[in-house]
Amino acid sequence: MVEVVGNLHLHTVYSDGALPHAAVAAAAARAGLDFLVVTDHNVRVQGLEGLYRIPDGRQVLLLSGEEVHDMLREPQRNHLLVYGAGREMAPAAQGQPPQRLLDAIAGAGGLSFLAHPVEAAAPWAGEGEFGWDDLDVTGFTGIELWNTMSSVKMMLPDPVRGVFALFFPDLVMIGPPPQTLRLWDDLLRQGRHVVAIGNADAHGAVYRFGPLRKVIYPYEFLFRCVNTHVLLDAPLSGDPAVDGPAIYRALAQGHAFVGYGLPGNPRGFRFGAWLGNAVTAIMGDSTPLTGGQTLRIAAPAPARLKLMHDGVSVAEAYGQELIYQPTQPGVYRAETWKRYRGRERGWIFSNPITLTGPAERIGNT
Repeated sequence: MVEVVGNLHLHTVYSDGALPHAAVAAAAARAGLDFLVVTDHNVRVQGLEGLYRIPDGRQVLLLSGEEVHDMLREPQRNHLLVYGAGREMAPAAQGQPPQRLLDAIAGAGGLSFLAHPVEAAAPWAGEGEFGWDDLDVTGFTGIELWNTMSSVKMMLPDPVRGVFALFFPDLVMIGPPPQTLRLWDDLLRQGRHVVAIGNADAHGAVYRFGPLRKVIYPYEFLFRCVNTHVLLDAPLSGDPAVDGPAIYRALAQGHAFVGYGLPGNPRGFRFGAWLGNAVTAIMGDSTPLTGGQTLRIAAPAPARLKLMHDGVSVAEAYGQELIYQPTQPGVYRAETWKRYRGRERGWIFSNPITLTGPAERIGNT
């Protein structure tokens, strides 16, 4: 498998972002990303997809997606990330329930992810709460497990702590919101194939403090934080018509994990099911539970490794490898936690491997 790292939630000047596509792509290349998916609000900008290079030779593939919501709804809620639909999906959202939009995306062959499904408002900073109300919807591909800007916003309950979080984001970033992890585990326990991704939600916003102006979370900084690592069958070619569908196929399968880059480079993490010397399943796969099977977590650096079964920790170890022989069917996923800036922080969160019993069937229904 070939691992590529990208960010699938960011904004440009075409909605509420500060920079144009080329400048955002340059920031991503400097941060070491392989691909980006631009998700401006209720607009799918076409004609700018392609391979962007910076003078030192690094390059990044830029693709076009969309963040869609019903602009007629008050208060604003239920933002949806859309990839690979091939056309703008915002018209299907206006004045319609979210299920109608999800059905339209599925009909267009696209993927859909619930953006920042759990949030908290920060009224003193003029920041609203844009989580998901309608969690009984069906047919979505997955959820945004960790959104950097959304999780930071949840740490702005008052001006004092808010200013600290704005100027020292790496000190307040701990991990995905616990409520979002619980939501994901609940959906997985229901037998639903729900893929987790992690993103920046970058805007490059300029904040003003009297006469002072400061970009609080620059694109390049955010692209070094929470990203989605995707496992492909072949390297990127540089052609968006080829690479875009390959990335989206892997995402739909759940062949991906969420990594936080500041505590250490997550590249090289793996989580798989093994039978003898053969890998029988990777992240996102479903496979029958058999005797002699093992689940293996391999981290690129020492960390606290956790194996979760149906949302409950069943094994932990400190180091770079954890091997566990499962005896029960269910949903297994891996977490790694690593010390950084004085405390343990969430580092890597895998998509699950489902071990099925004779009568089990897996699907997002």
